[in-house]
Amino acid sequence: MVIQTLAALWMAGTIAAPAAQTYHANKARKRFVSIHAEKQYVQPSAFEDHPLRELLGQEVNDVHLEPFHYRTKDNLTTVTVLEYSKPGYALGATIYPFGSSEGATLAIRGSIETAPTIHLRIDGPAAPVPTYDLTGGHAYDVGAGIEMSDRSPGWGIGGHSFLIGGIGRAQWDQRSGKRYFGEAGGGIMFGPFGVDIAVKYIVTQFDDPVPHGLRTIPICVRGTLTF
Repeated sequence: MVIQTLAALWMAGTIAAPAAQTYHANKARKRFVSIHAEKQYVQPSAFEDHPLRELLGQEVNDVHLEPFHYRTKDNLTTVTVLEYSKPGYALGATIYPFGSSEGATLAIRGSIETAPTIHLRIDGPAAPVPTYDLTGGHAYDVGAGIEMSDRSPGWGIGGHSFLIGGIGRAQWDQRSGKRYFGEAGGGIMFGPFGVDIAVKYIVTQFDDPVPHGLRTIPICVRGTLTF
């Protein structure tokens, strides 16, 4: 009886061993291009310094319970924010030269974005112009960085994260400027489709009417299609 039992166990192990040795988990195929559309919620950053302090040539403070929003340190010049639009939109594409499947890979991204509309009224002796306007704005960005991905085969759930930096050009009806940005984010994927959330920090520099800059932080909700 013992011999028969041992023989049966040996035969079962012999049959099962090759199957165990040849089993491999399915891996997601590499994907090389991702296109996206996104909505942005643009937040100003250090607005009293960029552009106000640079435009007015002195320290600027925000105020409350006044008909204006900012005032220079000497109390002689005031700034009223008539409009600062926060929603924005973008279209773009990311290229993975070495493919994106599992682990780290190079990501090269380009995008076309709307830029915020800004209307300011400036009253006082420090004003370089009585109004400061940015309307009809759009920007072109290109950047490169690293993506960490864990894609699933078929329609399984996967995820990824990324860190990208780059340069761009912004154009409004009144003036244009060069941009520098850094972006970080991540999301989940269902086969070729995905949803990302990203935060972007943008520095835009102008020469007109005096050298000054603009800092913005778009919070992006992005739909992607990767193939």
